Amino acid sequence: MSNATDMQGQNERIKLTAARTGVYIFMVLVAILCLFPFYLLIINASRSNAELQAGFTMIPSSNFLTNLKTAWNDTSLIAIPKGLLNSFVIAASCCLLCTYFSALTAYGIHVYDFKGKKIAFNFIMVVMMIPTQVSAVGFIQLVSKVGLMNTYWPLIIPSIASPAVFFYMKQNIESTMPLEIIEAARVDGANEFFTFNAIALPMLKPALAVQMIFAFVQSWNNFFTPALIISKKDKSTVPIMLALLRSEMNSRNGDLGEIYMFILLSIVPVVLVYIALSKFIIKGVTMGGVKG
Repeated sequence: MSNATDMQGQNERIKLTAARTGVYIFMVLVAILCLFPFYLLIINASRSNAELQAGFTMIPSSNFLTNLKTAWNDTSLIAIPKGLLNSFVIAASCCLLCTYFSALTAYGIHVYDFKGKKIAFNFIMVVMMIPTQVSAVGFIQLVSKVGLMNTYWPLIIPSIASPAVFFYMKQNIESTMPLEIIEAARVDGANEFFTFNAIALPMLKPALAVQMIFAFVQSWNNFFTPALIISKKDKSTVPIMLALLRSEMNSRNGDLGEIYMFILLSIVPVVLVYIALSKFIIKGVTMGGVKG
């Protein structure tokens, strides 16, 4: 009986190991598929214009630093350092304002009971369903009338109202923030604003990090609204500059190596932001696992 039990346990361990190995292999394959385009981008950024026109290859070339220098210093059409700085200022401001005020709104809807609470929540959900393109004409007219064309304010201030981020933060607050903690802070004499900033926000770090990454990437990749607002070359963002490079390449033979290098440079800030914020996500998952 003991031998049969031992063999059954050994078989279960073998099956579990095989299943775990299969999962690991699948995850590695998915990771390779996800990273393969970035590998190709790095390869193309290291090749010269003539090598790129000659055909596809998986082997890196020796023109990486040359393409980097050319792309960084070329001001004939665009100034890449200026464009990266413009996009970073806009994206960083948007992600900070978006996540903070969305969390503040979600906190207010969750913590306080007031008349019209359900109506306010439903109104925000309805606004979430309205595409940006629907209100674009009226938005541009408003921006033009108040004299904010070719400024970054119309790209930053509207990010405060983000229904999608609000909905995510509200769901997270409902699942991770007991009202007893807020009541205890009130009993200790903490005011409402201090309670939110000193008690609620630290509890929401993983959710805030996730939404900051999404908000940063969305603002960084946004082409539609900046293209309507910005017409001056020195205020252009990265997506606008990429469109200019593409039109330049289509109109005449541009330097493909420089273009691929610019695309690579445009991804670097996004990767750095993810690396900087991912530790909060991992820490939150770890804490949740320990509590469970």
